[in-house]
Amino acid sequence: MAWNLIICTTVDGATGRHRIVEDKLMKRKAQILLDEAATWSLLWYLFGKGNDEIPGSLIMSPSTSHQEACNFVLMNHTAQLCLRIVQWLEDRASKVLDLEKRVRGWHVGSYLHHSGVWHRTQRLLKKGPTDTSIIQHLDFDAPTREQAHPVLEDKKQDEALLEDIWLLLRAGRVEEACDLCRSAGQPWRAATLCPFGGLDSFPSVEALVKPGKNRALQAVELEMVIGFQRRLWKWACFSAAEKIAEQDGGRYETAVFAVQCSNLKRLLPVCTDWESACWAMAKSWLDVQIDLELARYQPSRSDDMKSNEVILDGAAGEGDQTMQGSIGPESWPSQVLDQQPRDLHALLQKLHSGEMVHEAVSRGCREQHRQIEMDLMVGDVAHVLDLLRSWISPPEDDGNFFSPQCDPQMIRFGAHLVLVLRYLLADDIKDEFKDKLTLIGDLILHMYAVFLFSKNREELVGVYASQLAPYLCVELFVHMMELRLNESVHVKYKIFRSAMEYLSFFPGDASKGCVSDILERVLSRSREIKRKDEVQSNSVAEQHRLQSLQKAMVVQWLCFTPPFTINDFEAIKARLLMRALMHSIVLLREFALISMWRVPKLPVGAHMLLSFLAEPLKQQPIDTLLSIDEHDVSQNIVEFEDWKEYYSCDATYRKWLKADLENTDVPLLDLSLEEREKAIVAAKEALSAALALLQRKENPWLALSQNLLYASADHSFIELHTTAMFCLPSGDCMLPDATSCTTLTSALYSTVNEDVIRERRLMVNVSIPANDQTCIKVVINCLAVEGDGLGLHESNDGGLLAAVMAAGFKGELSRFETGVTLEISQLDAWYKDAEGTQKDLATYVVRGLCRRCCLPELILRIMQISVSLAESGITPDDHDELIELVASPESGLLHLFSQHQLQEFLLFEREYAICKIESQEETLTD
Repeated sequence: MAWNLIICTTVDGATGRHRIVEDKLMKRKAQILLDEAATWSLLWYLFGKGNDEIPGSLIMSPSTSHQEACNFVLMNHTAQLCLRIVQWLEDRASKVLDLEKRVRGWHVGSYLHHSGVWHRTQRLLKKGPTDTSIIQHLDFDAPTREQAHPVLEDKKQDEALLEDIWLLLRAGRVEEACDLCRSAGQPWRAATLCPFGGLDSFPSVEALVKPGKNRALQAVELEMVIGFQRRLWKWACFSAAEKIAEQDGGRYETAVFAVQCSNLKRLLPVCTDWESACWAMAKSWLDVQIDLELARYQPSRSDDMKSNEVILDGAAGEGDQTMQGSIGPESWPSQVLDQQPRDLHALLQKLHSGEMVHEAVSRGCREQHRQIEMDLMVGDVAHVLDLLRSWISPPEDDGNFFSPQCDPQMIRFGAHLVLVLRYLLADDIKDEFKDKLTLIGDLILHMYAVFLFSKNREELVGVYASQLAPYLCVELFVHMMELRLNESVHVKYKIFRSAMEYLSFFPGDASKGCVSDILERVLSRSREIKRKDEVQSNSVAEQHRLQSLQKAMVVQWLCFTPPFTINDFEAIKARLLMRALMHSIVLLREFALISMWRVPKLPVGAHMLLSFLAEPLKQQPIDTLLSIDEHDVSQNIVEFEDWKEYYSCDATYRKWLKADLENTDVPLLDLSLEEREKAIVAAKEALSAALALLQRKENPWLALSQNLLYASADHSFIELHTTAMFCLPSGDCMLPDATSCTTLTSALYSTVNEDVIRERRLMVNVSIPANDQTCIKVVINCLAVEGDGLGLHESNDGGLLAAVMAAGFKGELSRFETGVTLEISQLDAWYKDAEGTQKDLATYVVRGLCRRCCLPELILRIMQISVSLAESGITPDDHDELIELVASPESGLLHLFSQHQLQEFLLFEREYAICKIESQEETLTD
């Protein structure tokens, strides 16, 4: 029982701590969202809120002080900025009051009727003489005149009422504050908040529109001097605030009067948070600027006005340097000039370190969102970017840029802030600042896109990637596609759709990335050798097999159906399929060259490509593909069908080989008739498929069409690039060195007659790539001539370059290590002009190399199958036709065989003949 109690107590305690942590996190997240909302609101007030104009129907002549104040704020940048800051902070405070009302069910100003009347003091006075500290009369001036106070309970009630009045004034709800005063039984206080018959004197067009043309104010100011009543009222409020403060009156009552007259010394003590203090300073400074402007309409005060402006420009005090001398209303606003900042920078500095501001205000200045807001107020967007960069940049020693280490909320906020600033400042941004907004902005946007990617929100990445510089946008999507290459189709489609929806497909806007550039980059990088993707095996065949799978996976990006909502949906869909077809053919050529090994394992990369394209090609009308403005579309479609048939033959051969090897491992007496039949059926199937491919007459396999002609004016040279590995006879990889590269160069030259080398300007270069010490890079270049590079290449054998490379591929290079072959993993051929500029693909070279290598191997496999069938007592009916086809000069097949391949062919034929004779003898014996 005791143990159960301990366990329960421990669990409850842990749960409690867990809940506390969750609550703190929730509060922290809520506060972050509120802080961000404040910044977005500030941006709207600074940039989004338009400059209103005074409606012509409201313009009065002669003018009024309120109209002139509004005109001044509209025309003066500093005053306009102060007004917007005040409006922003009042709007923030007003929303807080509304939220409290919704949450609590009551709000500031919810008082009973006449709750501001001093009932307790009244009852006490009726009883007779009282303490001298208690007021003897009930008029509102009694506390100040008699230097006494109401009864404590009344005083507390009064202070609570004044606190609510202060909160309403802080939220810009002057009318509600006046209504509260009247309902509480203090209508006289409402008059102090809205003088001149309740006129809202806030210097905004909205406040000017409310009463319409104020003829009463116009008449008064015509009779007196413009702004005289305003000056008198402000001086009276200043005197009241000072008098109440000197008599230790309520601080909220002091603040209510002080806010009407820019008396920061009496106002700031109740501003215990950053927003209130900032509002107090901005509003006070705005009012003083208006007071100075209105003084221009009083000729007798022109000299005083100039001296006041000098004082305001040089003011540095904090409130204890009030001008001595004339202290009446005629000297206003000299009484509060020294309390005001010189400019907005000085205002913010007062918030940081002013003597009158509360400690919490100075502490708030150090908060991140406050630093951003203050920079936005002064227009220092460059410093905002520097702050964001310092807060969210990953550690310098962190090499993995796809794992951001900083605060995710700050990354998100920073990215959105960059987007908003770019939009707001797009028209009038300076060049030096534009570079900073571009560079640092791209860094922040890139980090947030990476963060979204790390959280599996790939569908959102395109929104932010579309705003990056083109090279960053392309690289970002390329990295994402590479990292998600082996993920599910659903995950990959999210990335594809995100790119298609937010980026243009075709290049157009030089400042934006496009989908076609991304896909081209992905396809290009996919053909590069990546050591990290290989297994720990020295087998060249297995390495190539696994690499081919990764290369093939990339083509799936082009086989996705784009969203129906994008422009030119059908055209883009066809373009994607055509590009997938072209790249697949390039890979199918390479995969054919690396899958010559006679092993049961299928070339998985090739069959994956065929499966990716099967359904899209079935759904896409061929006419649509042929309508694309590409000269080799029809040839690509034909070649794809050729490779489809070839890999089908290859699959049937490996199926037979697997069955044959399985039977070989079983003793002959233990081999069942069913297993023998299975191997024989597979052999016949493979033999039939291969012969059908070889015996095609109308369209021989990988033969060039008659319309692929190249003019000598456009192409002067042909060049072949290949990445390859040295392969030992055992199948293992041999690491290259400088000696082997030099020897290979000499050996490649030796495959060609010296006259041909000189006439065709043959050049061979073999090197080891810096980033991969297991492969070699072979570049062969020669002059294009008629029939090999120019005109139609009728023999379809790839010409000189294919012949040189085939010798290395088949391991028949003279002056080179015996049995060592070149295993090709990447192969390209181009036309180049006399200046060495790459012009076009020399497709016939690569296709010819495939014919040189694939067709002899296919024939040798047929011979291998024929021997196997002959050993089983079965003589293929088409064997003699195969021999005639190979020997026929018209087929050109014999020309494709190397010396060793011919020897192997003859050995197979010898074995076949022996098996056939033995079978016939057994038949005769029986």
